[in-house]
Amino acid sequence: MIRINLLKPETKEIRETVPAAPVAEVKERKAPPLANIIFILAIVLFAALFFLQKRALDQERQRLAAAQEEKRQLAYVSEKLVELQKQKEIFEKKINLITSLKAQQPIAVILLNEINRCLPDWVWLTEVSYENRLLQIKGGALSNNLIADFIRNLEDSPFLENVDLRSSVQRTTANQIFLEFSLTLQLVQLQTEVTGSSLPSTAKGQEEKKK
Repeated sequence: MIRINLLKPETKEIRETVPAAPVAEVKERKAPPLANIIFILAIVLFAALFFLQKRALDQERQRLAAAQEEKRQLAYVSEKLVELQKQKEIFEKKINLITSLKAQQPIAVILLNEINRCLPDWVWLTEVSYENRLLQIKGGALSNNLIADFIRNLEDSPFLENVDLRSSVQRTTANQIFLEFSLTLQLVQLQTEVTGSSLPSTAKGQEEKKK
């Protein structure tokens, strides 16, 4: 069976919702707080101080390195000066020694000639040294009498004085007995200018008496 609805159908009110126009949101910008500004300024200040300190430290290191290099060079120069001073002193000593030897050369000739003249047979010398008019003699002899003769000859010399026997010891070498002696004596004060033919005042007096 078929039904037909002859009534007016109910109308439903359909309201279309119209979207509202978007309202632009306006946000108000707030000023940054003062603490943040101070913090940033402090960071900038510390960074600047750090770079300044680093620069000053680098400069001080450069100055220190330059000073150390200069000190090293001065130390090298100082060592060279000390070395040159030592060499100078050595040269001066050598020059003084040569001058002294040249001045004493006539005296050495006189001493050697006089000692050789006073030396008896069977008496020999092992060491002769001379300094400041003091003469030291070491040697050997076969007997005490020969040593006594040698001392007597030295005392009779016009060039020598104050003869003193310091020691006399008996020695044995290869079944040979001898006496080892040591004595000291002084050279008579010579004239200021000594030549090969110069004589002390005592010797000249004796020669003048002979004439």
